[in-house]
Amino acid sequence: MGESDSISRTPALPLSRFACCIAALSACHAIAQGYPSGAMRIVVPFQAGGSTDIMARAIAQKLTERFRQTVVVENRSGANGTIGTAYVVKSAADGHTMLLVQASFVSNPSLYKSLPYNQTRDLAPVTNLASGPLALVVHPSLPAASVKQLVALSKSRPGEINFGSPGLGSVSHLACELFNMMAGLKMTHIPYKGTGAALTDMLSGQISFYAPNLFLSLPYVTAGKLRALGVTSSERSAIAPELPTIAEAGLRGYEITTWYGVFVPGPTPRDIVARLQQELAHVVDQPEVKKRLAADGMTGVASTPDRFADFLAQETAKYARIIAAAGIKAVD
Repeated sequence: MGESDSISRTPALPLSRFACCIAALSACHAIAQGYPSGAMRIVVPFQAGGSTDIMARAIAQKLTERFRQTVVVENRSGANGTIGTAYVVKSAADGHTMLLVQASFVSNPSLYKSLPYNQTRDLAPVTNLASGPLALVVHPSLPAASVKQLVALSKSRPGEINFGSPGLGSVSHLACELFNMMAGLKMTHIPYKGTGAALTDMLSGQISFYAPNLFLSLPYVTAGKLRALGVTSSERSAIAPELPTIAEAGLRGYEITTWYGVFVPGPTPRDIVARLQQELAHVVDQPEVKKRLAADGMTGVASTPDRFADFLAQETAKYARIIAAAGIKAVD
């Protein structure tokens, strides 16, 4: 078969369809070139003052400088982040409204019987901003100075030792449930409405086991008010290198981290998503931001949208396994 014959058999794209494709591509490029065209906002689906809110405000300040447009933080809390997320899903898909979430976000599809949106379809991943470990801590009154001692003690007193969390499906909750699952334990979960309440009862000895942010726990560990058994990441933390990983301490394969990520409404043009990711990556790479993240025990990530999507799929599946194994019932 000759070249001319091969070409003649190739279906031709109708001129009208070709023109529509070119027009659409040109329109997307034009939108991206003029982006952003006005004020922007970062929606945090949690209360003001928390770690996610603090991260959002630091990012907003830097994006304001980069874009030369006002970037404000808007808190819309409730239902483990689903209220704020639903708000973003319904926002204009022009890159001017962002959603900044933390790790517990991926537990929602397993935690709720129905959501007012589809997380995979209705949100476009932009980037994983940063990640870091939690610390597994016990109250000093508990006679356990290591992971192995805690496991042995809990097995000798099934159901008697309790652990707290900032709420059902939070990363702290699932970190403790993963510990339970991998060690074959039956510690009892006591959910609270926020980190502050859980930490207060942890410090008073009302709860015995907890998985707070590493940075948050360190002052109490140093003061002897809490005892740290290790960090939840696969590697030791630079801000507490003396603490072993939980895997090193005796629970091989254990790993769970907290992280922060940015999304925009699903139909947002890919050119705008790419531009936003580039700007966020630049922000995370700035020395003062890297220094601030490191001081909080976090490491900048700034992954591409595709890499972030792959990471989200893995995290969602992991959280679903923990929730199923722990018998956590979906919320209506």
